[in-house]
Amino acid sequence: MPQSTHLAISPTLVGALVTQTREAATARLVATREMAADERGLVHGGFTFGLADFAAMCAVNHPNVVLGSAATKFLAPVRVGEEMLARATLAQEGGRKRLVDVTVRVGERLVFSGEFTCFVLDEHVLDA
Repeated sequence: MPQSTHLAISPTLVGALVTQTREAATARLVATREMAADERGLVHGGFTFGLADFAAMCAVNHPNVVLGSAATKFLAPVRVGEEMLARATLAQEGGRKRLVDVTVRVGERLVFSGEFTCFVLDEHVLDA
């Protein structure tokens, strides 16, 4: 299934699509030194969240999908050099609203989980 949303996302800042089906997506991101919040190599959670959000958008895979809200948990730290893998699964669909469950792992370690509430719009959000 071809990707039809978030086509201009930076694979080095937000992530790269690995797999995609009609109701799921997997994306990966390697944490770089530029993502560090401190000298010890702790990666800022915004990059983990960005990867999870990107995976959720790809699970919906509509050109006009936007994030409405997210209930998330940061469960473990990510360090510079680690590869994050986000898995997003469409959990519920009704009208314009989509609920997407997302997990992010570093190897076997769960570092993030969340439920993303997405909306499919009739037109691009900047045109609305």
